[in-house]
Amino acid sequence: MLDSSTAPARGHAKRRSRSRDWRFVVPVLAAAAVIALLLRATVVDFFYIDSASMTPALRPGDGLLVNRLAYAGGAPEAGDVVVFDGTGTLAPYRSPDVVRDLVEGLRLAGGNDYFVKRVVGAPGDHVVCCDADGRLVRNGEPVREPYLHPGDAPSTTAFDVTVPDGRIWVMGDHRSDSTDSRALLGAPGGGVIPVERVVGRVDRIVWPPERGGRLGSDAQGTQQ
Repeated sequence: MLDSSTAPARGHAKRRSRSRDWRFVVPVLAAAAVIALLLRATVVDFFYIDSASMTPALRPGDGLLVNRLAYAGGAPEAGDVVVFDGTGTLAPYRSPDVVRDLVEGLRLAGGNDYFVKRVVGAPGDHVVCCDADGRLVRNGEPVREPYLHPGDAPSTTAFDVTVPDGRIWVMGDHRSDSTDSRALLGAPGGGVIPVERVVGRVDRIVWPPERGGRLGSDAQGTQQ
């Protein structure tokens, strides 16, 4: 039988115990959140695809693991799929908004400033569209592009670009449904994207689970 004289004391003890538990849990959760943010800012990041511009390799709704260390001391290579900040290039400049920028930075809401595209021209590459067979030509050699969306031509927009140092030329795999470097031909910069704007290289699809894994072996276009 429970001694009624001790019940209130035991109740107070339980409440104090729960209070101590929360005082321990909250700092641990806060520290874990800070560590996660630091990792995302320096090592790996996570992005969702919200457009069809990279189909069929990447689909709307895919969650991507982005390697922020891929280009430490180097530059993207032709064929890499990268995430970059398109502010002032493919996306217009926007006035600063601390709350909006924080929410988008935490990936709690979609952002229209980041783009996922394929590097078609690395620094120093000469890229031309197109040869007599309708293929892109990079540094004098036609490029095989097995990742192109079925039915798409390599490009219906002609261009002849020599990519400067510190810049890249990017295009979506779904060429007929992609706003990319071609949209900036004639604009300041001529469509090339500063390497410093690159967040990292897309290494894996991590969501949904049935599509999880590294990008396929046909992810990179090769010279024929």
